[in-house]
Amino acid sequence: MYNPNYFKEKDGAVVLQFIKDHPFAFITGGDADNKPVATQIPVFIDERNGKLFLSGHIMKNTDHHKAFVHNPNVLAVFTGPHTYISASWYDEKKQVSTWNYTSVHAKGKLSFLDDKALLEILKRTTDHFENNPNSPANFDELSPEYVARLCKAIVAFEIEVEVFDNVFKLSQNRNEKTYTNIITELEKRNDPESAKVAEEMKKRIEQMNANWQKK
Repeated sequence: MYNPNYFKEKDGAVVLQFIKDHPFAFITGGDADNKPVATQIPVFIDERNGKLFLSGHIMKNTDHHKAFVHNPNVLAVFTGPHTYISASWYDEKKQVSTWNYTSVHAKGKLSFLDDKALLEILKRTTDHFENNPNSPANFDELSPEYVARLCKAIVAFEIEVEVFDNVFKLSQNRNEKTYTNIITELEKRNDPESAKVAEEMKKRIEQMNANWQKK
């Protein structure tokens, strides 16, 4: 991970909320031949007894399922808004352009769960993302026979998070004039990703003001 300290989000609550807002994680590991495997799935994050856990479900007998059986070490990557930043927006010219982005990495050990936990995760996932108590697609509206067939093909898992890291690369290394100009230029683009990055940068202006005043 790109790791300069000035691109780190220090507030743990902000990092946890980021995961909740961007739950479609990229889960990677290594198989028995040390070849990389990966899958992308929605996960939940929970805290129990001072520890953080990620949970979700995957298809059985896939390359990643077989790999995680063999090797429980996994990396979960959560990504947020990202966009190109032109060096033409800088106060100091003749520098390279860059990319602003937000990302959280969680490393830990994966363990597979029993059938009861699988049903709980299926219900939680369906009802959470459906987000409509009257929807006919809610878990409780599914027939037991259909759920039973479904459960034969999937397995629930839990990852105990051992290491958390993040990079919120949002031009924190720039001076006030450049920082505010980047926000202005991003808002001119009229595309969703640029607008989201600009909004993230705006949230940090008060913090950035304190940094600028120290210089």
